[in-house]
This record gives sequence, structure tokens and C-alpha cells, in this order.
Amino acid sequence: MVDITHKSYTLRKAIATATVLTSQQATIDAIEQRKVPKGDIFEFSRAAALFAIKKTSDVIPDCHPLPVEYAAITYKVEGLSVIISVEVHTIYKTGVEVEAMHGASVAALVMYDMLKPIDKHVEIQNIRLQEKHGGKSDSKKYADKGLKCAVVVCSDTAYRSEKEDTSGKAIVSILEKQGLTDVEYTIIPDDFDTIQTTLKNYMTQSKDLVIFTGGTGLSARDVTPQAVEPLIDTHIPGIMETARAYGQQRIKTAMLSRGVAGFAADTLVITLPGSKKGAQETMEALFPQVLHVFDVRENRPH
Repeated sequence: MVDITHKSYTLRKAIATATVLTSQQATIDAIEQRKVPKGDIFEFSRAAALFAIKKTSDVIPDCHPLPVEYAAITYKVEGLSVIISVEVHTIYKTGVEVEAMHGASVAALVMYDMLKPIDKHVEIQNIRLQEKHGGKSDSKKYADKGLKCAVVVCSDTAYRSEKEDTSGKAIVSILEKQGLTDVEYTIIPDDFDTIQTTLKNYMTQSKDLVIFTGGTGLSARDVTPQAVEPLIDTHIPGIMETARAYGQQRIKTAMLSRGVAGFAADTLVITLPGSKKGAQETMEALFPQVLHVFDVRENRPH
């Protein structure tokens, strides 16, 4: 199966439909009047769809087992067709499109089986996904906002070219995958005054997002939080709470990170660990949902 350990739990929804086409009005009448010899096709197919939704990972090899938080099966008769709609919700790391489609297809098969004794020409048509929400489907909404970003690597050794930076480049790559292509990249030493001056310059340039990587640990040269925090006038503690909780599920020492986040004037500032893996995992925990702050800021009263 595909590795989803890097993903975050989010609300995910999917709606799928399937159409059962009958060949005569008499079949539709029997359905609506609950006179199909094998029983009430709505109730039987509803029960079967619920079983199918829950058992999707048992029959579709690459599907992950996931918690089904909500499922609804509804029907609509249009002419000689019965349209089955299946809606599924979960709070998990992967979506429920296949679960919804599996439920719709099994509901349609049950209808077919129950109707074939009275209609030899019944057909199943158009099993399709109608809607999905959450996960990647919501990840590109900020690409057209033209956000101006900067990634700042705080590292004495990288600044002196004694080692190659990997964390900053990884952050730039992730931002670009989110559709944020106006990204300035720079490397500075682990120096309090330099860090503050760099941030102040980006604030003057009206950068929307500045991400620092490095200097959030506990060594004597780790001064990024001390330098950044006095410039933050609107703290957003939930950002780092989320990052640390995400990291704690993967490495127990994530609790030692001293990262801070918030707005310095109109610039969102986020401080990330200096290791490539730590920076990547923090980005995975926060993006794209953290970019919602720009919608909130746009709508605030002036």
C-alpha cells in the first residue's frame, strides 16, 4: 500500500452515485410500491452499501483500513432509473472516494439481483465519483493568491559553506508543490542580530510568509526563537502545538523544539527545526491548512 504515515488527520468526504436502469414502468411501480418479490430493494441495498463501505479495504487491495465516521445512502427515481447516492465521511489521513464508490456499486448490484426476476433487461450504469473534499483536493486554493515568501536557513556551517544546506531547499520544494512559487532563499549565520535584521528587512519588503529553519533547539547557538519572538505581535501558538504533536508521533524528542509562530506586522513567521527530516515533517504537519490565515487576515476589519 502507499505510505501515508507522513499525512495528517483531516476531515475527508466523498459522494458517489450509481444508476440502475429498468426497462419498464411496471418495474418502477413495483419498486415504489414496495412490491418487488424479493423484498424492499431500498432497505436491502442500503444495508449492503453500509457493509461494502466498511469492508472496502478487504476487497480492494491497495485501500487502507480507515474509520468510517458517517455514511448515508439515498435514492432518487428519475423516469425508468433509480439513482443511488452514497456519502461517506472520515477523519483520517486518506480519502474515502473508493469507499463511497464501492458502497454505490454494491447497492446497485443488490438492486440488480432483486429486480432481475421481474425485469430481464435491468442494467447498472454510470458508477462515478461526484464530489470529494479534504486532502489534496483542497491544497491548491492558495496558488493564485500571489503570496510572497522567503526561506531563511540559520546555520553557521552552511553560511561558511562547510556543509550543504538541505532543509531550506526541502522547504522551498514543498512550498512550490503547494503552488507558492515566489520564494526567496537565503542562508545566514546563527546570530541574534542577523536574524532580527533579516526578518525586519522582509517585513519592510512586505513578504507574506517567512520561514526560518534552524536554531530552534537547545544549544548555545540556537537563538532563532529569541530573535524572532520580540518581533511577533500576534502569536499563533496552535501552529507550533500542531507541529510538535505531529512530530511527537514520529520521534519522542520533538517536544524539545522551541519553535514559535505568528504575525510580525503583516508577515507570517514560522520557525522550523534545522534538520531536513524535522523541517519536512513540520511542513507536512502545517501545510496547506496554515495558509488559511491569509483568508482570515483578508476578511478582518480595518
